[in-house]
Amino acid sequence: MKLKATLVLGTALVALALPATAQDYGTFDGYTLRVKLIGGAQYEPLYAEIPKWEAATGAKVEIVSSKNHFELDKEIKQDIAAGTLDWCVGSNHTSFAPQYGDIYIDLNGVIAPEVIADFVPLAISQSTVNDRLVQLPRHSDVSNLFYQKSLYEDEANKTGFKEKYGYDLAPPETWNQVKDQAIFFSNPPDFYGFQFVGKDEAVNGRFYEMLVANGGAMFDENWNPTFNSAAGVEALQFFVDLYEAKAVPVGVPNYTWDDTGLGFASGSIALNLDWGGWSTFFNDPANSKVAGNVGLVRAPMGSGGKRTGWSGSHSFSITEGCDNKEAAASFLTFLTSYDNQMVEARKGLLPTRTQVWVDAIAEFEGAGNAFSAEVMKTFQTSMAEDAFTPPLIPEWIEVSNVMWPKLQAAIVGDMTAQEALDAAQAEAAVIMSDAGYN
Repeated sequence: MKLKATLVLGTALVALALPATAQDYGTFDGYTLRVKLIGGAQYEPLYAEIPKWEAATGAKVEIVSSKNHFELDKEIKQDIAAGTLDWCVGSNHTSFAPQYGDIYIDLNGVIAPEVIADFVPLAISQSTVNDRLVQLPRHSDVSNLFYQKSLYEDEANKTGFKEKYGYDLAPPETWNQVKDQAIFFSNPPDFYGFQFVGKDEAVNGRFYEMLVANGGAMFDENWNPTFNSAAGVEALQFFVDLYEAKAVPVGVPNYTWDDTGLGFASGSIALNLDWGGWSTFFNDPANSKVAGNVGLVRAPMGSGGKRTGWSGSHSFSITEGCDNKEAAASFLTFLTSYDNQMVEARKGLLPTRTQVWVDAIAEFEGAGNAFSAEVMKTFQTSMAEDAFTPPLIPEWIEVSNVMWPKLQAAIVGDMTAQEALDAAQAEAAVIMSDAGYN
């Protein structure tokens, strides 16, 4: 079912009929909309749809910048400092948004209520900062565990693993099992059992979800940092142990998302915790050496009995200084429309519109695409049962930025896990105190 919506901006009404190519997104002849968008293999297919909006509206889109989100975040902060927010639409994320203050407009009253109502309520809630809807969610994130099926079907592997570890080889249910299997499968420098992102908020997020899965917490009820607990040391030691065992590539301290996605697709990684948006890439023979050999299970459990589930949503925002907010709102609505969310869902990205979950699964099943249907069902379960966001506070990225170099130092052996976390905790405590939390 495709849903009709209406975009309201001031007194202007832009009727949105369907399909997307026939929708009335307004007329902005001769106008150039300047945008800064996240780049990378998962994100580009949506941008191939932008000419449809240009043809429908008479406007042009100038992509001023297209970078990974960590680099884009740095660039946006430089723009804020320099007073050069001379663009209209930017990629955002629920984890990043609270730090940006009031540079983005409240979309309530700009995007019609019936449009917003088509989105998953949790995604809208997480996109709201201080009662302001500062972003329209594009797709949601949570990770599950991809693996090479043939490794688990090999009789020699089954026998050797049982002899070494005392239990049957099967896709892992716990992170301790992941560690065992990663070490068992590794044959460096040609093949590795596991990999992980190793810098920026990426490694901090991976640590954070392991901390929670082990029964720990980033902060206590008074916002005192508590991640240097026994649960935190256990979480960080997981990464340290795999690095020391050479069960991950030596370059992981510098890995971000494209590195892990391309690494698994190269056929040199046994187990890969990753986002749903990589699933079709992994199973595409044109791009991936593991196509047809990809298994998927829910993210494993930590020692606290909880599955890892660091989550949030990628999104789009409009700057307060935008010179044509009507065109910008039209563009946001186009990018997150039913049809474009179906485009992204077909690539494995997790939709933020309620109906797209239903229709994407039905489409995959109807086409006999069992793999993609199973991907969507697995991630749907994880979003419903396992997903949790980092603290949605302005200081999250600042705290993250003092943490991740310490995590990195422990991984490469320059500090012990406890030393690294104690040092990070001390710096994080200063940030939280200066912000007035305690």
